[in-house]
Amino acid sequence: MENAYNPLQDIKEIRSMMERSTRFISLSGLSGVGAGVCALLGASAAYFYLDIYPFEAVSPAYFQKVVEQPKWGMDYMTFFLLDAILTIIFTFLTAFYFTYRKAVRNKHNMFDRTTLRLTVHIAIPLATGGIFCLALMSYGYVGFVAPATLIFYGLALVNGSKYTLETVFYLGLSEIALGLICAFSLGYGLEFWSLGFGILHIIYGTLMYLKYDKK
Repeated sequence: MENAYNPLQDIKEIRSMMERSTRFISLSGLSGVGAGVCALLGASAAYFYLDIYPFEAVSPAYFQKVVEQPKWGMDYMTFFLLDAILTIIFTFLTAFYFTYRKAVRNKHNMFDRTTLRLTVHIAIPLATGGIFCLALMSYGYVGFVAPATLIFYGLALVNGSKYTLETVFYLGLSEIALGLICAFSLGYGLEFWSLGFGILHIIYGTLMYLKYDKK
């Protein structure tokens, strides 16, 4: 006996094909979780270097001491740049691994025009924010670097969300909001940075995994 024709199934398949052609749907929720873990590890290294605990009230004299007395053979600026670079590298590798694994499992092409459009729309705000942060650091406005990275990262996610999963849009809005709050809470940049790049990534990554990856 032949199977009955199911128009709803055809509509679902057509919709799925259209989504694959316009959106990068291979983004894995585990990529977000992994990125969050890498960010928290990077923040932990910074706390260890500064020898402080999160949300610990520290006098300006302490930070002056950090600036004047290098630790581990590195001044604070060199350490933070190295810490940030290593965090970015491991975050990228983790995100690539889980996303590539999902793409292979679902037999999706990970490198196509949609991926290119997504990359361009995310890269422009990120590159702009990176250069802006370098300008802030060169003029000594180090306290504004953390909120600036959160804001520009959030803008990048919002800008690229039209080419990927809807959850990314809301993650971007959350990063922007956290960055704006951080801009009025100078001195707690590392804490907000940990919340934004660490905790928020883990929360949204888990939601994405449960919503999209578990199907």
